Amino acid sequence: MTATVETTPARADRAPGGPPDSGDRRRAWLRRHGLHWGLLAMLPAVALIGVLFLYPIAYGIGLSVTPDKGGTFSSYQRFFEDPYLRETIWKTLRIAVVVAVINTVAAMIFAYPLRGAGRRKKYLSTAFLIPMTLGNVLVSNGMIAYMSPRGWLNRTLMKIGVIDEPLMLLHNYAAVVISMVITGLPLAFLLTMSHLASIDTLYERAAASLGADRWTRFRRILLPLWAPGVTVVLCLTFVLGFSVFASATLVGDPAGSTHVISVEAYFQAYRTLDYSMSMAMVVISALVQILIVGAILLLRSRLYTGPSSGQKG
Repeated sequence: MTATVETTPARADRAPGGPPDSGDRRRAWLRRHGLHWGLLAMLPAVALIGVLFLYPIAYGIGLSVTPDKGGTFSSYQRFFEDPYLRETIWKTLRIAVVVAVINTVAAMIFAYPLRGAGRRKKYLSTAFLIPMTLGNVLVSNGMIAYMSPRGWLNRTLMKIGVIDEPLMLLHNYAAVVISMVITGLPLAFLLTMSHLASIDTLYERAAASLGADRWTRFRRILLPLWAPGVTVVLCLTFVLGFSVFASATLVGDPAGSTHVISVEAYFQAYRTLDYSMSMAMVVISALVQILIVGAILLLRSRLYTGPSSGQKG
């Protein structure tokens, strides 16, 4: 005897031509109003971005054009008329540009020999992650303990007779650059290595079969394919260098050569209590970064943007 098990569907399909169910009506209403479920699902994320990002920006811009004294744009006018304040832009650029170039070039130098070196690449990538976890404050404190007049380096050099008096290795422009390179190079290296790994070696092997030497393959094939990714790394390291604050204060000379725009904005807000001028400097800093990054990305668009992974098309 065979047992028969009857199954009842949980929901019968709607008969063709029958009345539409609630799901069909909702989809039809969304189509009539030019909406989509995916757009509605994005609303919480958009609202969060608006609360945490767009609103503070709008509030800051509004604060910069509502000074306690003077007209609407008097804070901006005072900034550009005061040579001491205006100089902070050039001091910041002097750090950011140098740091961006050093980090990008050094990342390329470290990444190129490790192409295809599986185990060595894994170990070096892990080693590069360590400075990223420390941050600027810990790195600066470490530099103070190591490079200050009473630090390990000076005491060692004096003990072995190399120097007679301590070297002034901190509280200057070079110390800030060193600190930013220590914290920024790991990120630049990992991003550069990631883009380099995506470039297929097929192109170089084909050139080698035609008699191209190593330098020609690097200059004529690898570098053009690598350049778009390198320019992105250059932009990121520039932005990180332009936002320098902790290093400029702890190991730099915040009243002199490393008196960057972020330090002055902090002074304006918490020493002189001029919040309008402080926010005006923040807006000016953002505009300078947008202009320079935009110029770099415009240059990137003129570089090779075709396939680099070996596929056709």
